[in-house]
Parts: sequence; C-alpha cells; structure tokens
Amino acid sequence: MSQEQSPVGGSGGTVTITRPKTSPPRVKQLPPWKVLLHNDDVNEAGYVVEAIIELTTLEPQAALLRMLEAHRTGVALLLTTHREHAELLSEQFASKRLTVTIEPED
Repeated sequence: MSQEQSPVGGSGGTVTITRPKTSPPRVKQLPPWKVLLHNDDVNEAGYVVEAIIELTTLEPQAALLRMLEAHRTGVALLLTTHREHAELLSEQFASKRLTVTIEPED
C-alpha cells in the first residue's frame, strides 16, 4: 500500500492516508486444445487443402503436408489453440463436410 502525508489545517500536523495499491489484472493463459483433421474417402485432396488454407493460418505447403498426413495415417494435427477457437474451427470444417475433432493438449 502506498502512503501519502499531507498537512492538516493550520496546525502543522500531518495525517497519513493509506491508499490501496492497484496491480494490473492477471491474465491466465488459456489451456491449449488440439485441432485434428481426420481422413475421409469422400473429399478430394485439393478441396481439403483449400479448406485448410481458408480456415486456418497455415501456408499452402503446410496445408498440403497436413492433408497428406491425414490421408496416410488417418489423422493429422492441424494446429493448437484455445478451446473456443478450436470449437469454432470444428464447426467451420464440418460446414465444409470435413471431419475435425478437438481435444485438450496433454
């Protein structure tokens, strides 16, 4: 707490005023969530890559690599973000008929 002294009236005495110190609000980091792209036998590779580029910040080469990984292994990690953004991405990919799941990062 900070203290401030100021003269009172004409008596020459001082009064100590105690003011609470304010600190900046604490910002907690949101826990990370994984956004996972799953392979499907319906959509063409080019369509999947275009959707990844449109909905994420991934560059075309990175989007292509994620699509190929999902095609070969069944699933690929697209990105890690906070839960609300992961949920939004899941809905956006679903609107493009692509399967994306989200899960908390370990």
